[in-house]
Amino acid sequence: MKRLAFCGAALAALMATAPAMAQMSDGSVKIGVATDLSSLYADINGPGAVLATQMAIDDFGGSVLGKKIEFVSGDIQNKADVAATTAGRWYDSEKVDMIMGAGASSSSIAIENVAKEKKKIFLAPDPASSDITGKLCNPYTVHWVYDTAALANGTGSAVVKSGGKTWFFLTADYAFGYALERDVSEVVKKAGGTVLGGVKAPINTSDFSSFLLQAQGSKAQIIGLANAGGDTINSIKQAAEFGIVKGGQKLAGLLVFISDVHSLGLERAQGLRLTEAFYWDLNDQTRAFSKRFAEKFKGKMPTSVQAGFYSATLAYLNAVKATGTDDADKVMAYMKSVKWDDPIFGKSYIRADGRMMHDMYLFEVKKPSESKGPWDYYNKLATIPADEAFRPMDQGGCPMVKKN
Repeated sequence: MKRLAFCGAALAALMATAPAMAQMSDGSVKIGVATDLSSLYADINGPGAVLATQMAIDDFGGSVLGKKIEFVSGDIQNKADVAATTAGRWYDSEKVDMIMGAGASSSSIAIENVAKEKKKIFLAPDPASSDITGKLCNPYTVHWVYDTAALANGTGSAVVKSGGKTWFFLTADYAFGYALERDVSEVVKKAGGTVLGGVKAPINTSDFSSFLLQAQGSKAQIIGLANAGGDTINSIKQAAEFGIVKGGQKLAGLLVFISDVHSLGLERAQGLRLTEAFYWDLNDQTRAFSKRFAEKFKGKMPTSVQAGFYSATLAYLNAVKATGTDDADKVMAYMKSVKWDDPIFGKSYIRADGRMMHDMYLFEVKKPSESKGPWDYYNKLATIPADEAFRPMDQGGCPMVKKN
């Protein structure tokens, strides 16, 4: 396998030479970002995802194969019907070659289906459901940053090993929540734990009181929060009001982003264990990108998802340049044939089922006394190698994968 470096001198060298005969379907390369610009997950992706994509285009030089890179963004409001309609219009009428997004798992799955129908590329930094590279996989979709299987293998496994044997789930009532509860439950049971029950809460609800009372009444040692964004923030805040942690139960935030910790504050969030693909302070490369991002984004450090838009954009543009075409089949074949040192995620490659493979990390949120300054929030507990973090390819039910 070939190896590419998408940053620094190696990136500059790669960009210096273009294929002699570029074949462009409509004379341009156009990227679309379908994201949540105004609702529950806007802090996780949203305007930050748009910025990260533009940063990648600018870092690439603004053009590829002698053509200016075009860019469009849209608010899909985490609604599957809006996402599908937007994707269809972009692919057909607006000649978008590649879409990234798209907020919630349900809206991402909707675009994944459109990409399959239109035979166009969809790179998914946002969603969590492991079904995207499982039973729903297709040749044109890549799941970029994380998934529910990796979250289960990270946080779920760590909590059980530390003594959290009985679980009750508070789950977001849509595709993402179902997949996360399922994948974590499997890990808990395999490790000798027990799931006592669960409750489904509507997405973007403001009142978790009835759901938290059920969790409290279960007497489970661990209340697994299979939700994200504003729902995670609100459920943790309201759990504190009910005295759930003081009463002896523990919360497991199964999908927690740095924007959530920032909103909660270290006083509330301290001690939370979480699994992530990226942290701004991991190494020199992540710090360099994140500080540039923060300068353009009101001092806010990027989430792993926002960093994923930067990574995915560069990977796609490098594939277009290397193949000399924006043909979806040729570009995707190339992306699945290479390994590269990604500026965000380190050593990376894409499996046949569309899972982008890279290491994951187990973090613990610092105590206020441990933090040395703004956004200094995590202690790294462990690096989880890619092949341990993500589900084995032959266990996901992807119809593209042949079992031996």
